[in-house]
Amino acid sequence: MNKNSCLLIVALLGCCSFVFSQAVQIHYDKTSPLASYAAELLGKAIRGKGYTLSSTQPRIAISIAANAPKLGEEAYAISGNGHKITVSGGDYRGMIYGCLSLAEKVRNGGRLEAIKTLSEKPRYALRAIKFDLPWDTYRHSDALDLHYETCKDLAYWEAFLDMMVENRINALTLWNLHPYTFMIRPKSFPEASPFSDAELQEWKTLFAGIFRMAKERALDTYIIPFNIFVSPAFSKAHNVAMDNLQHDFFVKGDTSELVKRYTRECVAQMLQEYPGITGMGLTLGEGMGGMTPEEREAWMKETIIEGMRLSGRKLKLIHRIPFSSTTNSLGVTSVETERLTRKEIAAQGQLSFLQPPIFADLKYNWSHAHSTPTLVKVHGGKLYDTYFKPEPQNYKINWTARNEDFFCLRWGVPDFVRSHIATNAQPYVGGYMIGSETYIPAKDYFTRPGIAVNWKYAFERQWLFYKIWGRLLYNPQTPDAVFQSAFLQRYGKEGTNLLQAFSLAGKTPLRLGSLFDFTMDLTLYSEGFMALDDKVKRVEYISVDRLIDQPVTDPNYVSVAAYVKAAAAKQSFATNKVTPPKLAAMLEQDCAEALRLVKGINTSGNPALPFEVADVQAWAYMGLHFAEKIKGAVALQAYRTKGGAANKQKAIMHLEAALKYWDEVVRITRPLYNDMPLVHLSEQNGVRSEENKHLLFHWEKIRPDVAKDVEVARAATNE
Repeated sequence: MNKNSCLLIVALLGCCSFVFSQAVQIHYDKTSPLASYAAELLGKAIRGKGYTLSSTQPRIAISIAANAPKLGEEAYAISGNGHKITVSGGDYRGMIYGCLSLAEKVRNGGRLEAIKTLSEKPRYALRAIKFDLPWDTYRHSDALDLHYETCKDLAYWEAFLDMMVENRINALTLWNLHPYTFMIRPKSFPEASPFSDAELQEWKTLFAGIFRMAKERALDTYIIPFNIFVSPAFSKAHNVAMDNLQHDFFVKGDTSELVKRYTRECVAQMLQEYPGITGMGLTLGEGMGGMTPEEREAWMKETIIEGMRLSGRKLKLIHRIPFSSTTNSLGVTSVETERLTRKEIAAQGQLSFLQPPIFADLKYNWSHAHSTPTLVKVHGGKLYDTYFKPEPQNYKINWTARNEDFFCLRWGVPDFVRSHIATNAQPYVGGYMIGSETYIPAKDYFTRPGIAVNWKYAFERQWLFYKIWGRLLYNPQTPDAVFQSAFLQRYGKEGTNLLQAFSLAGKTPLRLGSLFDFTMDLTLYSEGFMALDDKVKRVEYISVDRLIDQPVTDPNYVSVAAYVKAAAAKQSFATNKVTPPKLAAMLEQDCAEALRLVKGINTSGNPALPFEVADVQAWAYMGLHFAEKIKGAVALQAYRTKGGAANKQKAIMHLEAALKYWDEVVRITRPLYNDMPLVHLSEQNGVRSEENKHLLFHWEKIRPDVAKDVEVARAATNE
């Protein structure tokens, strides 16, 4: 390099330094915690790019305010003319999102002087997290209990709430069987509290802190109790609900007047003591065995709804659609129950103390939304059209997109979420809730000890999952470039291929969920290639025989048994049908490309990068395992139904190849991940036992079951 070239580079560097060290002043209402929070987010990004914040002769002035209601709720507009930038929000939440958008532009290399116009508005009004608190949980397992201390730390909640804001998720719903005694000492029933004054004050400090920080971030908060439960201390003091001291969920409901009064007064007192709570949710199922749908709705009206009225506050409501049309805790859906429920929700929408719209909540594809974007079922079975026709005026449908399918391996497929949203673009849809009942995103119990990492909490490992769902629920037009830039911010050039790789490999669990039918949470665990076997009441590795016989979820998919039967009859399928051979080819193509994309990535530059690459590889090899298993299943079923030694040999060959790919999954995950507790194993043999609470999962632990497939093929006959 000659001398003149060196001088030119020095001059250019000096020019860049001058540009990015310019003084910037941010004008905002310093008396507003929300404006202060927005200014802090923006200021951090600006300083990170070399600008200085100064009120003395600033070259660039940024004004932020929630002063443009005409924009609409949560919307924002940004305008700039070189040295003056204005961020206007339709409300405080929109103002915060505008600052986040401007900060994102700066972090991605944009110059403040070049900012012209930016604007966005929300697609859905409710974009919520379903968060099951680890005390008094729905299911009993070490996988839930081990989060106890992490979730009692306000530092955790600060980080989690910041993540929500960053990803435009606007509501936190906190679920617990019986939350009240962790938050209040009931005035009329002090005997219901198991805590000393000092212990209760710790709980109160925790919850008050969560609601305060949420309010400072313009986040809504909902308390959603399960029903009907009381504290064990209350049960013993009054000899009620004595059959449910352990808080199992499929039990008869205690509808005594005492329990009604206790619940009603707890709700009212909790809402009065915690003014930061935005609303509540109703769940009509657990702890309500033996009750008809009419009785369940009446109980809610007399207790939680009436408690909300007695609180003297204006509140929001999420009304979860009942799962059962019978008196069983688990039943089936019916059009009659839909008519009853719609009538009740519409009536609630007329109550002066409830803020419209009511959100009528349904589980999208039961407990496994990460399967097909086609709506096949809700909890209990078929969804009729009662809730939509005629179009509701004072309530909106909210879809709960449950994830009971992957907790350890990172996941992110933007086009799947886009397809979900496009499928649910009807005007009666008002929002989504994402989350799990068998996983709490708090303590990282996955990573093996001794490995230095640069994250602290479990949700930070799944950053892409939250970013994709949150950003696309806010604005479905958000381009992949946003997610790609996030990878580059984290990993530099080594992150270039990761979004595409995840998008391809991450289809593996979606395709398993589309092929293999399911119902409630424990019936499928795609990450482990496991499912509940109703015959033995155990969650186990999906054997080749189960893969052959299981019905499909997505109506466009074709099961192995149906395909082999049709092939034997010389029948063909429509081009839109995903047959087993077509599915295997799709898996092979996408997973091979995902492996190619991450091959050669230098993972030494960031402690998280080896995990990102490994998770792509794990999903990809699991997909290749799935493909070989499908081909082996087709050959095995063909041999059993029509014979042919070649079919048997093909089955053995493909299932041996599937085992080799499983060994690759083990090879990749064993050095990084612990044997981990898993809620899906908490009811093995159809019982809830202390032993089951402690059962552990790792891909290596179920290798013997994977190997059994080969022996099944070798022992197969066609008699």
